[in-house]
Amino acid sequence: LPQRLATLAAAAREDAWQGRQQLQAQRQEVARLQEQLGRARQDGERWASALQRAQREALEREAMRGAEQARQQELIRDMKGRLLELLREKDALWQKTEGIDTPMPSPAPRDAGLLCQGKVCHTCSVDVGKQGRCCLLCYQQRHPQAT
Repeated sequence: LPQRLATLAAAAREDAWQGRQQLQAQRQEVARLQEQLGRARQDGERWASALQRAQREALEREAMRGAEQARQQELIRDMKGRLLELLREKDALWQKTEGIDTPMPSPAPRDAGLLCQGKVCHTCSVDVGKQGRCCLLCYQQRHPQAT
């Protein structure tokens, strides 16, 4: 019986020692996991902060874009209004000048070989120097290197 009690006591001591070793290993594992959890929380806080900053910047950019778009729309509206004013002025000037005769044709050039006979207005003519003015077609026929 004493031998059996001694064996049981030794076995109990061995079990207790193994239990303490397992407990120590589990405590180390818990400490390591708590450290990882702390780092993960810090990373999460940094990511949350970065996300909030990015969202705030996106909202600011969107607000600026909206304000710029509103300014551009106002500018377009102003430009359309100004264009309408200019068109009205043009129409009014055109109506005032409608009764005015068209410009007199330039005098016929000395060269009778011109198709146009020099009967073109100043705007539609090409200056050919001392020979006077003629239409573009005649000018191109007389000066083929100019085309």
